[in-house]
Amino acid sequence: MDLKLQDRVALVAAATSGIGLGIARALAAEGAIVSVAGRSPERLARAVAELEEIAPGRVSGVALDVRDEDAVRQWADGVAAEHGRLDIVVTNAGGPPPGQATEHSVAGYRDAVELTLLSAVSLVSAAVPHLRKGGYGRILFVTSQSVKQPIPGMALSNTVRPGLLGYAKSLVHELSTDGITVNVLAPGMTRTPELESWAETLDGGLAGLAGDIPLGRVGEVDELGSLAAFLAGAQAGFVTGAVIPVDGGAAQGLS
Repeated sequence: MDLKLQDRVALVAAATSGIGLGIARALAAEGAIVSVAGRSPERLARAVAELEEIAPGRVSGVALDVRDEDAVRQWADGVAAEHGRLDIVVTNAGGPPPGQATEHSVAGYRDAVELTLLSAVSLVSAAVPHLRKGGYGRILFVTSQSVKQPIPGMALSNTVRPGLLGYAKSLVHELSTDGITVNVLAPGMTRTPELESWAETLDGGLAGLAGDIPLGRVGEVDELGSLAAFLAGAQAGFVTGAVIPVDGGAAQGLS
């Protein structure tokens, strides 16, 4: 299927590994021009080199912290100026640390809001003027299974990530007349370097983590990337305001 992403310009945050890199890889494979961002210059260089093998001359990278509002705005403005357009924005950030609700200080909750919620607001705010100018836009929020079903021991994620849903739903009506769709990806256990490292410390490893997943395995980043690429494409033009679990059936709620 041709997703009609050829020459579309995309920003993918926190894309030096894991889910972000998987999404960037899928977009690049569909012909998009992709700019990725991450905090580590070394990891960023490796990610750009990997993506260049898929789309030579069509990939760039910027080392930044997604919590740095000025740096994020410069990234969005710079990419839009270089290519004359901006079409796709994927917000993403590392998850807040685990712990029970009463274990975290107010400062910990504040840090989680900055990392998980406000970083996404910052990137979207910087990108929207460019998306509106082009008359075509796709905004994808990468969140977590915790927006559909709280995860025991992940109080910060359970508290902060659902705030992105309120923001996303608020954007839907504001941006739809400009041809911009807004959707939320809610991945569950997905095979990333971080998950694999964590699984090594647990009895049963990855197989143990998959025990409560109906499909009996963890997800792969390329599966999430394929979904993101579809939502970024022309065929998904009537899909907006959706919150899509990518969790192998782990979330059992009816809504």
